[in-house]
Amino acid sequence: MKKITRNIILLIIMLIVAGIYYYVALPAINIHSAGFWMALELFIAFITIIYAMVQLRKRSNTNVLPIKSANQQLKELKGVKLGAGLFFLTFGIFIVGNLLSSPIINADKYQKLMQVKESDFTEDIRQTNYNTIPLLDKDSAELLGNRKMGSMVDMVSQFEVGSDYTQINYKDTPVRVTPLVYANEIKWLTNQKAGIPAYIRIDMATQNTECVKLDKTIKYSKAEYFNRNIYRHLRFRYPTYIFDDQIFFEIDDEGTPYWVCPVKKFNIGLFGGKTVGNVVLCNAVTGECTDYPVEKVPNWIDKVYSAELLMELYNYYGIYKHGFFNSILGQKDCLKATNGYNYIALDDDVWVYTGVTSVSGDQSNVGFVLMNQRTMETKYYKIEGAIEDSAMSSAEGQVQNLGYQATFPLLLNISDQPTYFMALKDGAGLVKKYAMVNVQKYQWVAIGDTVKECEKSYVSLLATNGISEVKEDSHIFEVITGKIAAAVPVVIEGNTHYYIALDNSDQMFDINMSDTSLIDIIRYQTGDTIKLTYTPEENGLQTVTQIQ
Repeated sequence: MKKITRNIILLIIMLIVAGIYYYVALPAINIHSAGFWMALELFIAFITIIYAMVQLRKRSNTNVLPIKSANQQLKELKGVKLGAGLFFLTFGIFIVGNLLSSPIINADKYQKLMQVKESDFTEDIRQTNYNTIPLLDKDSAELLGNRKMGSMVDMVSQFEVGSDYTQINYKDTPVRVTPLVYANEIKWLTNQKAGIPAYIRIDMATQNTECVKLDKTIKYSKAEYFNRNIYRHLRFRYPTYIFDDQIFFEIDDEGTPYWVCPVKKFNIGLFGGKTVGNVVLCNAVTGECTDYPVEKVPNWIDKVYSAELLMELYNYYGIYKHGFFNSILGQKDCLKATNGYNYIALDDDVWVYTGVTSVSGDQSNVGFVLMNQRTMETKYYKIEGAIEDSAMSSAEGQVQNLGYQATFPLLLNISDQPTYFMALKDGAGLVKKYAMVNVQKYQWVAIGDTVKECEKSYVSLLATNGISEVKEDSHIFEVITGKIAAAVPVVIEGNTHYYIALDNSDQMFDINMSDTSLIDIIRYQTGDTIKLTYTPEENGLQTVTQIQ
């Protein structure tokens, strides 16, 4: 009876320890999970040690001499041997599984995980609309978010801004969204019953920052400590799912907050060829979860594949074209993504942009790729040019006296020219200027205090170098044709300007005679018909860029 009671107590202790470990570590009950094998090994080791201790204690109560008793105990502990054997067996399975799943054996399978289609740059990447591209990076967004939080006197003492800052498309606008989090453990204790009352939304084009207060608060988040912790909530609902390391905070078209939780799929052996097989969508307010196959994810969701996963998959595609050993030795045709990435919005999806360069580490790109974060669709554009780091250095060189630092660039289509676009930030992380750098001629750099001014300078630079002409359909230029109602010469800071009024417009047009391409204005008289290309301004004079 005493023995049975002792065994029951030991069993209860083991179950309690296993339960605590599962509650804290949250391993997936799945043979494809490394955490599962680690938990299994720890469990076998724990049982074996407890069994050995019980047997040693039992033998120590006999009348046998201590030295002899110790030797006999080691021989008689068959359960210990069994436990040790199981431990090394599981460890061996883990090691062999990793080896059989590795690119050393499966380079061809790794190379085919991502399908890449070659596309035409000017057809796919339309002339840029600056209302749909992010002009800020994550660091700048964090500054705006913290500044906004500091102004919310009713919440700033209890909450802080989370670090998610997920970039999504919200109503055709690039925004970053992040939830608030409890300021510390004490603030969690006093506020967790009510939940998190708001999230931050930042328009990445206009820098407009809004703290969106919710009618129903966020109850499931990374900031919770027990069952409402989003990771624990997911694990208890889906014990066999292996969730990706990154889950994404997003909002739907009505502004309702969700957690988008990709589920890993292993396509090669036990642990290799990681992609995404399913997506669990969790309502951050109610905790309600919906499981979708990856190909049936709702279109409003932007983040399924993390940028890091897409970069990894593309590197497999580029490096293993001729097998594993070629990637180490000869490196024939081996390509890889550059050391950074950015985002671009196309067709209401978020695409990851990165350059493609050779593995030899030279300072030039052979092309670039766009990778869809919802569908994994990947497009390659064969355009040779400067690597992003070189373009950033070139832009910084134009303002070296100011000490500004360039952000990682976006790739834009300006006058059918692939162009790096980047913000220039001061030491405090504030955006002060913008730069455009030609991908193929990275010494051609245009700087402006505003995006419009920067593009205007860049287009003029291209025209000066004979690369392109000012296009009438460019979104920063407009064209008007009319009869000259008045033409008045004015000298401003030593330069002659002609102020032109047309009979069919209430606007005044400024022609700067220091621009020799506009000198033909002297041939026109009042009543002549003229065609002007100009930069539209909401107030003031319209700056003429071309006379046709």
